[in-house]
Amino acid sequence: MTRPVLALTVGDPVGIGPEITLATLADQAGAADHHGIAVGDLAALERARTALGVDVELRAVSSWDVPPAGAGVVDVFDIGVLGGDVPDWGAVDARAGRAAVVAIETATQAALDGAVSGIVTGPVNKEAIWAAGSEHLGHTEMLGALTGVTKQDTMFVVRNTHQPGHHLRIFFATRHLSLRKALDKITRETQLDSIRRAAEALEVFGVSAARLAVAAINPHGGENGAFGDEEIEHLAPAVEDARRLGLDVSGPIPADSVFHHGLTGRYDGILSQYHDQGHIAAKTFDFDGTISVTVGLPILRTSVDHGTAFDIAGQGKADPGTMRSAYLAAVEYSPFVDGIRAAYRPGTGKA
Repeated sequence: MTRPVLALTVGDPVGIGPEITLATLADQAGAADHHGIAVGDLAALERARTALGVDVELRAVSSWDVPPAGAGVVDVFDIGVLGGDVPDWGAVDARAGRAAVVAIETATQAALDGAVSGIVTGPVNKEAIWAAGSEHLGHTEMLGALTGVTKQDTMFVVRNTHQPGHHLRIFFATRHLSLRKALDKITRETQLDSIRRAAEALEVFGVSAARLAVAAINPHGGENGAFGDEEIEHLAPAVEDARRLGLDVSGPIPADSVFHHGLTGRYDGILSQYHDQGHIAAKTFDFDGTISVTVGLPILRTSVDHGTAFDIAGQGKADPGTMRSAYLAAVEYSPFVDGIRAAYRPGTGKA
C-alpha cells in the first residue's frame, strides 16, 4: 500500500485505551502518508472525547478503504458491541471485555484480508476478557489463535537517544511464567531456538547483518559456575551452536551491562531470558517510547507495553506517548508487511 491503513483497537473501553487512541489519531489526522482508523464502539470514543476535551469530529466508517477526511476528523470502525451503553470507567466488566475481544477479532481479520497494513493494539484487561469467555492468557495468545500460528515472540523496540537512528530490539526467551518456571524452560535446545527466531525477526524487520547478544541469567554471568551453572550448561553451548549456523551472536553477557552495550550500538538485538529482565531495562530507559511488536504472526502488530490504568481512566490524564510510538512504529514497519506474511504464514514450520 502506498499509504498504509492501520487499525487501532481501543482495548478495554473502560480503561485508558479510548483516550490514548483518540489522542493519537487526533494528533495524526491529516497526515498524507498514513491513515489510522480506530476500532471499537463509537460511544466509547465519544465518551473519551468528552474526557479529553478535544475538538475533533468522530466519523463512523464501515469500510477500510475510505479516504481520510483530513485534520480534525478521526475515523472509527464502529463494532457496535455496547449499543451506546458503555460501562462505568475503571472497573472489570464482562461487556467491556467482550468489546475488546471483538475489536481485536475485527482488526485481525482486516489485516489477514490485506484490507489494512497492520494493527496497533490498545491495552486489555485480562480479567475482563476472561469474564467475557475468552480462554486466552492475553492479547498475544489470542492473536495466535486468530491467525493460525502456535508460537509468537515479543520484540521490544527501544528508540535510542545514545545513538540516533539505532533502535535496540529486545527479545524474550520466556514471557508470562513465574521466574522459577521460566528458568526450568531454558535449555540448550530452547535457547538455540530463541536465538534463531530472534535473528530471523531482525532480518524480517529490515536489520541486515544483525548482531545479537544473549543476556546471562545469573549475577556476573555465573562467575564460571560460582553463582549458577545455567550459562555453562545451556546458554554458552547454545551460542556456540548458533555461531556454527553462521549467526552473529555473542554471549552470554551479564545482564547488568548487556542492555547498555545494545543502546550504545554494539548490538542490534538482545535476547532476554525472562519477562522482567528485558522489561525493566527497556521501560526504565524509555517507558513511553518503548513499543512491542509481536513476531511470528502473519500480520504486522504493534502494541503499547502498559496496562489499562483503571485508576486514571476517564480523567483525561493518560499519557498517549506509548500509543503514539506504537502507531508510528507500525507506519515505519508497514513496508515489511509482505515479508512478514511470507516469513510467518501458517504452514511454514515457523509458527
